[in-house]
Amino acid sequence: MSGGLVSRMRDALAPSRTLDADSLLRRVDSLRRFLRAVDGVLPPDRLTGAHTVVERADARLALSREHTVVALAGSTGSGKSSLFNALAGLPLSQVGMRRPTTGAAHACVWGSLEGANALLDWVGVLPRHRFVRESALDGEDQSALRGLVLLDLPDFDSVQRAHATEVDRLLGLVDLIVWVVDPQKYADRTVHEAYLQKLKTHAGVTVVVLNQADRLMPDDQQAVVTDLRRLLVEDGLPEVPVLATSALQALPGLAPLRGQLEQAVAKREAALLRLSADVDATADRLGELVGPAVAEDVVDRAAVAALVDAFAVMAGVPAVVEATERAYRHRAIGMTGWPLLRGLRRLRPDPLRRLHLDLPSAGPSDGLLDGLKDDEPPAQPLPATSVPDPDAAQRAAVKLAVRQVADRAAAALPEPWRPGVVDAARSRLEDVPDALDSAVAGTDLGMRTPIWWRLAGFVQWLVTLAAAIGLGWLITGYAIRALGLPALDYPDVGTTPLPTVLFLGGLLTGALLALIARPVIALAARRARRRVDQRLRAEVTTVARRTVVSPVREVLQSYARAREAMAFARSDHA
Repeated sequence: MSGGLVSRMRDALAPSRTLDADSLLRRVDSLRRFLRAVDGVLPPDRLTGAHTVVERADARLALSREHTVVALAGSTGSGKSSLFNALAGLPLSQVGMRRPTTGAAHACVWGSLEGANALLDWVGVLPRHRFVRESALDGEDQSALRGLVLLDLPDFDSVQRAHATEVDRLLGLVDLIVWVVDPQKYADRTVHEAYLQKLKTHAGVTVVVLNQADRLMPDDQQAVVTDLRRLLVEDGLPEVPVLATSALQALPGLAPLRGQLEQAVAKREAALLRLSADVDATADRLGELVGPAVAEDVVDRAAVAALVDAFAVMAGVPAVVEATERAYRHRAIGMTGWPLLRGLRRLRPDPLRRLHLDLPSAGPSDGLLDGLKDDEPPAQPLPATSVPDPDAAQRAAVKLAVRQVADRAAAALPEPWRPGVVDAARSRLEDVPDALDSAVAGTDLGMRTPIWWRLAGFVQWLVTLAAAIGLGWLITGYAIRALGLPALDYPDVGTTPLPTVLFLGGLLTGALLALIARPVIALAARRARRRVDQRLRAEVTTVARRTVVSPVREVLQSYARAREAMAFARSDHA
């Protein structure tokens, strides 16, 4: 029976299960990349175990690979301390129904302590509880265990909770776990539910020992072993070997357990198998955090368009567009109208100046909002506009549009990612009002003086000058006649005196020119309105993409990186 069990133990470490450190390192690094990708997006409490596995893997792989750390774990009275002493050949650990009050683990090292001490420091075994069998390795029987670091753990069911805590800590660090049960309590729910059922991915580094088998008759022993295997199948551990042992009698004795330990020491793969199992378990737990591939352009265009509309209203784009059209009319009429009435028009405020948008254009807002490089001189700060502050309804519309963008982008992601998408979409909302105001202030409104304004104004000055000359000529002639002096001889244009032609022609030409310019000005003002609306919306779109869409896409990119990293972490050949 023991020979068959040993054979099954060898099968558990067959070449098909062989691992190499480079492959494991790549998987651990993939897990580390996953954690970096999800940092700040997923809840930290769901990632604590993964961080622990990465840290433990880094630490264990940096320590001795020539040693295999094996833990004997069990409940009170299971006889693991007796097994520990029997394997060591020395009474190293206290034997009894109650553990030592310190709850400290004992360690026995087969071979030199060189390299093992650093390993035991990491595991946390105190120096006074470390023993060595180097002097007893003359025989072939003991030399086969060279490199074994055997730990006798406190009882996990101790009345002192600190002992159970210490057991849990040590079980997370050792390379191979040997669970020691006895015929009376092998079916205890605590060991199965609290420990064994949680080791489904660690079957390759788990052994179950039915100790004190000498107390049973052969038939009863076989029945107990069979029932124990049945329980392990229910625990999800059908491949875990079950060994019958005894620290007191030659049969079944320690041969099955010693054979397992010799195999583990010879293979020197237990540490890799354990770490690989840790990565497997972590990847299984985190597997629900990733799902199908999601493209970065999953952000809904209709939702972004609605967001831009809400941002435009908050930025006061409609008011600026309306003011631009009125300012165009105001300035064009003031320059192309009758010069004598321009002074009156200047008394009316310019609509854009009322909004503090009359300063020279600073160009597109991208560079103004992105900050400066260290070696660049600071630019003149943009003045704040006088666009009305957004009201409660406008702010509510923005929040609703932001939530719509986040919800539609998150719909394709697994549930744990959705709060992260929503948080990312809202992360820069406090900066939005200032960013929008700067975008409006920095937008080139295109309010330059067209050449035709200057030409029309020049013509208006000419005809006004002509009317003034004609008027002055007529007044001079009237004054001369009033003084009884010889009347002036006016040149005629046809049958009309030239001064009259100059005066009336200047007035009529100026009025006609102003009348003709009005529809042209209205058409140009509407074109200016559309142009400014497009430019402002382009700048508002830039703000929307930077403050809302970009953070959402960063989460989508993090998801893609996390998904790729998890695929490698879950692969047998990363």
